[in-house]
Amino acid sequence: MNSIIQEVTQRIIERSKVTRQAYLDKIENARRQGPHRGVLSCGNLAHGFAACNAQDKSDLRSMTKANIAIVSSYNDMLSAHQPYEAYPAMIKEAVAEVGSVAQFAGGVPAMCDGVTQGNPGMDLSLMSRDVIAMSTAVALSHNMFDGAMMLGICDKIVPGLLIGSLSFGHLPTVFVPAGPMPSGLPNKEKARVRQAFAEGKVGRDALLEAESKSYHSAGTCTFYGTANSNQLVVETMGLHLPGSSFVNPGTELRDALTKAAARQVTRLTDLGDNYMPIGHIVDAKAIVNGLVALLATGGSTNHTMHLVAVARAAGFIINWDDFSDISKAVPLLTRIYPNGSADINHFVAAGGMALLFKQLLDAGLLHNDVNTICGYGLERYTQEPKLIDGELVWVDGPKESADNTVFATVAEPFKPDGGLSVLQGNLGRAVMKTSALRAPHCVIKAPAVVFEDQFELDAAFKAGELNKDCIVVVRYQGPAAIGMPELHRLTPPLGVLQDRGFNVALVTDGRMSGASGKVPAAIHVTPEALHGGMIAKVENGDMIELNTATGEMNLLVDADTLAKRANHITDVAHHQIGMGREMFAGMRRTLSGAEQGACSLFDGEEH
Repeated sequence: MNSIIQEVTQRIIERSKVTRQAYLDKIENARRQGPHRGVLSCGNLAHGFAACNAQDKSDLRSMTKANIAIVSSYNDMLSAHQPYEAYPAMIKEAVAEVGSVAQFAGGVPAMCDGVTQGNPGMDLSLMSRDVIAMSTAVALSHNMFDGAMMLGICDKIVPGLLIGSLSFGHLPTVFVPAGPMPSGLPNKEKARVRQAFAEGKVGRDALLEAESKSYHSAGTCTFYGTANSNQLVVETMGLHLPGSSFVNPGTELRDALTKAAARQVTRLTDLGDNYMPIGHIVDAKAIVNGLVALLATGGSTNHTMHLVAVARAAGFIINWDDFSDISKAVPLLTRIYPNGSADINHFVAAGGMALLFKQLLDAGLLHNDVNTICGYGLERYTQEPKLIDGELVWVDGPKESADNTVFATVAEPFKPDGGLSVLQGNLGRAVMKTSALRAPHCVIKAPAVVFEDQFELDAAFKAGELNKDCIVVVRYQGPAAIGMPELHRLTPPLGVLQDRGFNVALVTDGRMSGASGKVPAAIHVTPEALHGGMIAKVENGDMIELNTATGEMNLLVDADTLAKRANHITDVAHHQIGMGREMFAGMRRTLSGAEQGACSLFDGEEH
């Protein structure tokens, strides 16, 4: 086992002894209390199965047949979630075939940053994760269930389902993906058209045509953002069936995997001899495995918040130093847009998850002594699913990459590290995704150009005020201020400036997520401006230095001058009213800082 991976894992275990034990005690107590079908009053139980058929009612009167909860993020507006419409019926049929019952326990909201970015609804996006977690808890709270199936794909949905599932950690739980859409317009071409639009070289018609050819059918977006990072991390943690993450929707193999997942969860319940709840699968080693896979593939920086919150839900305390140290130990093995020109389907064709597991296991970068929904150890995950004569089987996966421009080796990686840097200095702490940068490191010193709102940057760009070396500072975008929206609209103009030969970078207490690309972006700055972070004292023209080689992020203004400066106060009220945002005022006030997961669900979090 790699010594750094081992060291990080051990310090997480030591750091979390008290909280993890409290969690294990909680779920063991819940297990002892068990599903209450057997002791519910007649009225309670009658309500619980009133809509079931006669056979299911008979089965649910006893404690001998498993009852599986289905929790789904289905809606038919969002391409990634539309395939889930048919899953409940499919799951119920598969579960019935093995003598158990499945009930649709509840739905959770699912919003898409791709639809809301640059619009008021985006201010609800990050907070929706905690709403999803609570919705999951409500769905499972009837205590009628022996196991659960979680149907979710995208950005906040999977972390929310994970957090909610872990609050019912005594239940065996299987996550069920729906897969990515087939490849459309190459992501590199889409980015070119976006940048041309930002420069005024093409009109809206050309932009819409390019976007429509890229996002063109049911399934997850094919670039390697948070949605596909979710799937990769969850499979690496042992919560998916092997090789199920990136099978396209609407295929026979996809349906066969969904039915197999339904049958598998019935084998893990406390009614049999193979009891394996999610709280026993998601341990320190599984969490570190998820981090390793994320960093080895250049995945979404959103997980520097989401996985912190997920770990906390399982009783573990992790921080950005853990991410940083693992990043230094893990080589970058894939080039998937925005870290390259390939999409997630190209990753699958080059070797996919089976090859990723093999490479990381062979290099001692994954813990193999872990529980999964398929048993002990990760060897099963080096196999990939196939339909042979109509039967679902798993065969040995590839031993080497089919395309070395997409999938490299540990011996000859694209980069020696995982492409995530943690920066700190008098500006606070931040993360930067370096895997997509043109150079291995970002070293830039330039004057600040300060904006209080992402929308102000457009006007400055169009007026030519940014045609210079500069570090753009966009503040009051943090969790407590306005809910930490994605700031993707900043990427095209900053990319244009970079292509014009200017040295530019971004510093913000907001998010850029999985689509962070070639522009150096120190994001998730904490403490955020609203909580008195130093970012609130930056003035136009102040020199800022970012250096991923040394891990520094400093405002180059002498301490005496900074001590005399007052924090610049910005009125963010217009971001807190309308589009339902006023209803989230209480949640915004309780959100922890970015490094603590930007979460409202746990007591004792530091801002």
